[in-house]
Amino acid sequence: MNIEANSPEEYISQLPEDRKMAMMMLRKIINENLPIGFKETMSYGMVSYVIPHSIYPSGYHCNPKDPVPFISIASQKNYIAVYHMGIYIYPEILSWFREEYSKNAKTKLDMGKSCIRFKKVDDIPYDLIAELSRKITVEDFLERYQDGLKIIK
Repeated sequence: MNIEANSPEEYISQLPEDRKMAMMMLRKIINENLPIGFKETMSYGMVSYVIPHSIYPSGYHCNPKDPVPFISIASQKNYIAVYHMGIYIYPEILSWFREEYSKNAKTKLDMGKSCIRFKKVDDIPYDLIAELSRKITVEDFLERYQDGLKIIK
């Protein structure tokens, strides 16, 4: 699903009705639970939560013009996705999430390295996504991100 939008509101307004409510709820939960410092924006065609250039002027190593991505939510063709870079670079948070997911969700976990996929909107464990959103501060994420850059270079 390729949506052209300049704001999260514009993005969500273009979704089918069944996805609109789920995306609005994900957006609300993430906004209410993210630690201070992350900024909501549109990035890579998704509603995204990033570390803005005002906090980390160097930007994203793949494209320094972009802020450092942290979480994105998107309505894809066959599912709603939550992309969370923290579960990608924090093995302990990935382990925690997998364990908690099995306790809090009705379905088997469907995920890639940083992508959590929900084929049915009724299967999204909003409380767990809220808790996941609170787990990592901007400062902690930047420290881990910068440590990873040292390994890449």
